[in-house]
Amino acid sequence: MSEPVASAEPPAPAGAPVILGDVPGSFPRSVLAERHPALIRKVRDAFPYGPEQRRALDALLKNSAEGVIEPLGERARDREQWEAWGGREYFGRPWFDVPFLWSESYFYRQLLDAVGYFDPGPWQGIDPFRPFKLAELDTPEADEELTALDELAGRPMAEQEEALLLGSLWGNRADLGFRLAAAADETAADSQLVANEGEMLRSLFTGGTLCVVADNSGRELVPDLLLIDHLLRGRRVERAVLHVKPYPYYVSDATTADVIDALRRLTAAPGAAGASGHRLWSAMTDGRLTVRAHPFSCAPLPYADMPDDLRRDFAEADVTLMKGDLNYRRLVGDRRYPATTPFAGTTAYFPGPVAALRTLKSDVVVGLDPRTETALVAAEDQRWRTGGTHALIQVRR
Repeated sequence: MSEPVASAEPPAPAGAPVILGDVPGSFPRSVLAERHPALIRKVRDAFPYGPEQRRALDALLKNSAEGVIEPLGERARDREQWEAWGGREYFGRPWFDVPFLWSESYFYRQLLDAVGYFDPGPWQGIDPFRPFKLAELDTPEADEELTALDELAGRPMAEQEEALLLGSLWGNRADLGFRLAAAADETAADSQLVANEGEMLRSLFTGGTLCVVADNSGRELVPDLLLIDHLLRGRRVERAVLHVKPYPYYVSDATTADVIDALRRLTAAPGAAGASGHRLWSAMTDGRLTVRAHPFSCAPLPYADMPDDLRRDFAEADVTLMKGDLNYRRLVGDRRYPATTPFAGTTAYFPGPVAALRTLKSDVVVGLDPRTETALVAAEDQRWRTGGTHALIQVRR
């Protein structure tokens, strides 16, 4: 893998510091101090790990709450890579005192170390989050969402596209997207979108190459695949490239194995969902849909620092669609921007047209109209930033 290029990220506006986890009561602090310990316990109970793995998980639980960030072991295959990604600067410092994007990402790398994911042995390659991912695909809610496709299939193609775009945007609330479109309830949809440049995004589907940088697996990945199928089937794009994580990350982030699980779920479904699954399967076999898992997808850095080979991939696409909250943080930079900071300015470095589809689950947000921000703050103070109740579609041509 080539080294990251020198950052092309534009200077952050005054008052936009990098987000840390050291502020009591803040969202980052709650993730590090509450969510991560709870996740360790959940993973510990999900598998019959042996004494070695259980001791390592307990040690990570204690270290992440009370200790300092430690380097990977001498035999870790990516030890030097993580040192280059910032470890030389951050090792030896408390978890709460380094950039939140870095500490959160490194926690997941350490968790994989604890369960022996990379080490030769019986637990090598066993995704510690797999039970949670599979459970999402096998629910009555998932069945209902796929059944809704039968009704959608009879609608005009433009209406289908709008619905599928909303489905991809809302992820595991995809059923909302399908039914909103079916009911033509645009007012309800718009009330939850803090920025909506969906029409501009759809204008970029002109028969070329689409890159989709995936976010979560399970019921959030299925709508992404359905959107890709629609665009391929209608010749809105000729080719799609789906970027996933090379190894398990952030609990539910999609890997190649998760893509296959989602495709199998679709192909086993009746009606329109099954037909879509079979088309996607064929698209993978003939190269119209390809999956890539670049190592930088798990880097604790903004996309402004992407290596040259990944930059070329994105430059060759007619549009790149960044899905989800983590990709948004990496796309614009994990900083406390004024919410009205232009999206185009924070993404000016990106090598081609880029769009963000994201539900708001962290503090970072840019590109809002001043009136929108004022209304949101008046109604909800700052809870709208992290609760996942609002979403956005933003585009930079």
